[in-house]
Amino acid sequence: MEHITLLLAIVIVTALVFDFTNGFHDTANAMATTISTGALRPKTAVAMSAVLNLVGAFLSVEVAKTISGGIINEDGLRTEVIFAALVGAILWNLLTWLVGLPSSSSHALFGGLIGAAVMSAGWSSVNGGTVVTKVLLPAVAAPIVAGLAALLATRLTYRIGGKVRNEAQEKATAKGYRAGQIASAGLVSLAHGTNDAQKTMGIITLALVTGGVLHPGANPPVWVIVAAGTAIALGTYLGGWRIIRTMGSGLTDLKPPQGFAAQTSAATVILASSHLGFSLSTTQSCSGAVMGAGLGRQGGVVRWSTATRMFVAWGLTLPAAGLVGAGAELLTKQGTWGVVVVAALLVAGSGAIWLVSRRKPVGHDDVAPQDGGVEPAGVVTAAIAAVSPPPTMAAAPAQNLTTTIPAPAGTTQDPARPATV
Repeated sequence: MEHITLLLAIVIVTALVFDFTNGFHDTANAMATTISTGALRPKTAVAMSAVLNLVGAFLSVEVAKTISGGIINEDGLRTEVIFAALVGAILWNLLTWLVGLPSSSSHALFGGLIGAAVMSAGWSSVNGGTVVTKVLLPAVAAPIVAGLAALLATRLTYRIGGKVRNEAQEKATAKGYRAGQIASAGLVSLAHGTNDAQKTMGIITLALVTGGVLHPGANPPVWVIVAAGTAIALGTYLGGWRIIRTMGSGLTDLKPPQGFAAQTSAATVILASSHLGFSLSTTQSCSGAVMGAGLGRQGGVVRWSTATRMFVAWGLTLPAAGLVGAGAELLTKQGTWGVVVVAALLVAGSGAIWLVSRRKPVGHDDVAPQDGGVEPAGVVTAAIAAVSPPPTMAAAPAQNLTTTIPAPAGTTQDPARPATV
């Protein structure tokens, strides 16, 4: 710690700011479906997620090693490059949070890092093989695998629960699935801390290597693990309500069995990838699982307009963050004044995005389920109800139609003998 320079300290603080934005940007991954089905209240959900994110940060360092010693060649890498990369990642995170899109914080970080490194030392500074095998391929595979797993799990869940015949049984079953959702949401939070907090650990470790504090290939120090875990937990506790609203009800209408299936599938994919050192996007995994669960229920629907916007954001994340990171690195190469300008632009850009968000604030009351947890009918459900309305009395068998018609006033008919039709 005694060898940390002012620039290195600024980079470490900026990395923790990114970790903080990662926390509130990705809270929806674990808690959106839990909140939307009424399994947990919004504030309780984000508090639980924050604690488990902190615990998950201590479970592994494999992803951190992939970032600190795999994507970028450490030899000759300047500390300013790390700072420029973080600027690109933070601004993209804030922009997508503003519009409520669950884009990948991981890919924002990778894009900023790749763009800044290329601007600093050319394409030779990037390990293309590692980028393809541990970033791009998991980016494509994760949402597909999680989506298929959630789709199959949802169908299996409804098949097993197909013997539910009355309202009392349905309520009891839903209560059980909500309990399962709480457990699976905790698993996703733990997985998120294990995967995403490590990305910041890897960036700080990389900065310490470039600053000569650590030798190449070193594991993250304990203080780095504690700092990264705390930052992502604090960000998670604030709750990214805009993205929670999109994930919870903007993509599809979820019922407790679907929420349980989606979260369990996503957690399995994330934890498996963390163990293997694949730095995949937890956002893409959870989004894919939510869409798969939406399609798995008969009559379910995915709102493809929202999904398309989300896919576009996924595709733009790497290049957009890379361009911002490259531009920031171009300025930092000019010397101290360039670093000061980049820092000022980061503060000004973040402040401007925050001010714009205050025009239409979104809080925990805007994402809570209505009417005590009863979900609104989905688009497909409403369409089916319109095309095939419930049977009316006119459609019932004629022999069951009986009614009593009172006799007109003033008649001599015995009031005790009503007319029968």
